[in-house]
Amino acid sequence: MSLRILLVEDEPSLALALSDLLTVEGYTVEIAGDGEAALRKVSEAGFDLIVLDIMLPRKSGFEVCRELREKQNDVAILMLTARGQVADRITGLKLGADDYMAKPFDPAELLARVEALLRRVEKTGRPPLLNFRFDDVEIDFEHSLLLRSGQRMSITGKELQLLQYLITHRGRVVPREELLRNVWEYKGSVSSRTLDVHMAWLRQKLEEDPQRPKYLHTIRGTGYRFSA
Repeated sequence: MSLRILLVEDEPSLALALSDLLTVEGYTVEIAGDGEAALRKVSEAGFDLIVLDIMLPRKSGFEVCRELREKQNDVAILMLTARGQVADRITGLKLGADDYMAKPFDPAELLARVEALLRRVEKTGRPPLLNFRFDDVEIDFEHSLLLRSGQRMSITGKELQLLQYLITHRGRVVPREELLRNVWEYKGSVSSRTLDVHMAWLRQKLEEDPQRPKYLHTIRGTGYRFSA
């Protein structure tokens, strides 16, 4: 499966040129033309890298980067901007960007930066998720603690493992087989209702209306997706 890149650029001609450049290199590329569209796409699907322009309509690249990191989304981010000031570069890096390029740039250098970031992601993987917060829910995976509206709730170790895996891969549809293999350590092709039961328990604890989940979604015939 090719690596997925979200290209966030509001100038159509440049977005098309960069998309073609990256696609030729074998990457799967999606384009967002403004900051809000970028955040929406990230919430709907997982990406390995975001190439993020700073000067965007609706939400700036700085705002997009800030919101992603506040949600503990650790996707690799390469920022692009027409501004070359050191202050902007520092701001982007402080907000959590992994690298920074000023326009105009050499396409060969952009590809080199993209390749370097993706190698780092593949080599190191994602760091363990220790804490996560959404809506009125706060989870401390390290200390097996679940709070909702400030009140501690009971949760089993396997429920925590399942939730941690889904949140780590948030935005992506995680197949049932992958969850059974990585959370329950089942080998081969296994059909088990255990997963469905644990998902039902999690919805009872996390969703305001478990019958109409806002965060823990069932993708019929495939698996589950966490979105927040």
